[in-house]
Amino acid sequence: MSHATHVNAALTPRARLRLARLIVEDGWPIARAAERYDVSWPTAKRWAERYRRLGEAGMNDASSRPHHSPRATPQPVVRKIVHLRWKQRLGPVQIADQVSLAPSTVHKVLVRCRINRLTHVDRATGEPIRRYEHDHPGSLLHQDVKKLGNIPDGGGWRYVGKHQGAHNRQATRDRTGIKARKYHPKVGTCFVHTVIDDYTRLAYAECHDDETAATAAAVLTRAVVWFAVRGVSVERVLTDNGGCYRSFLWRDTCTDLGITPKRTRPYRPQTNGKIERFHRTLAHGWAFKKLYRSENARRAALAGWLHEYNHHRPHTAIGGSAPITRLTNLTDQYS
Repeated sequence: MSHATHVNAALTPRARLRLARLIVEDGWPIARAAERYDVSWPTAKRWAERYRRLGEAGMNDASSRPHHSPRATPQPVVRKIVHLRWKQRLGPVQIADQVSLAPSTVHKVLVRCRINRLTHVDRATGEPIRRYEHDHPGSLLHQDVKKLGNIPDGGGWRYVGKHQGAHNRQATRDRTGIKARKYHPKVGTCFVHTVIDDYTRLAYAECHDDETAATAAAVLTRAVVWFAVRGVSVERVLTDNGGCYRSFLWRDTCTDLGITPKRTRPYRPQTNGKIERFHRTLAHGWAFKKLYRSENARRAALAGWLHEYNHHRPHTAIGGSAPITRLTNLTDQYS
């Protein structure tokens, strides 16, 4: 393994080669060659010997990693450390007590195995999180539904307090005439149907009053058109196992659009984790960001927030760039 020469090195790989050839091939004395290149006698001798053994390839920097580490943690112990971390979520101190090692040594093993943080481990299964990303836009869409309670007239309890929030819910019930069981106020639910592209993280969303198969299929159809306008051809769509995604209408809609439908494994929402994480961003950035005086006001603000998310908001999963920037050069206009 080769590394770049540090900035203060007396000899670059090219200069080392010239120095070694003067000694080995041209017969210069080591002392004279060392003086010529302003290095010490041992340095000149070392590069000449490496040239004799390895040739031109030996002029590059070698890895500083030792060939043999007799005091390295034995592999059976490493496997036990990893097992305790995955299955019992123990920290370095607790693991060190069970394997009779120093906590610092256990921590180094966890870092080397990339499980030093519990966020790197799936809390449900104890297995390392397997991250994936498709290699081009449209290869895979994620679709799901985010359910939000409708905002009563005057604002919800998060901003006006529980007492005023209950009063607002009552006033909304008096206006709409909608009651729940036992005549409790009912303001309904907002079903936000969301679609994001796996590669670019571009997002499309619509607010509806239901999550039926007809609504989900219509959202997918409009989302495909929305992505097509931006030069993205959709190939697959991944959903959970909700009823609307198990319907014949959903299957037929995907067939008509030329899309392959896929579903996550039951009780395994992590597979669709990108859209689950998007829902959290959606909630903080739009749904609960400020006081909305009505549900209509909140729904009207969704389009503006989506534009901010797609075109301006830095996305940490794609290097701090906005999702729209990953659509650059789709038609090879810069290559």
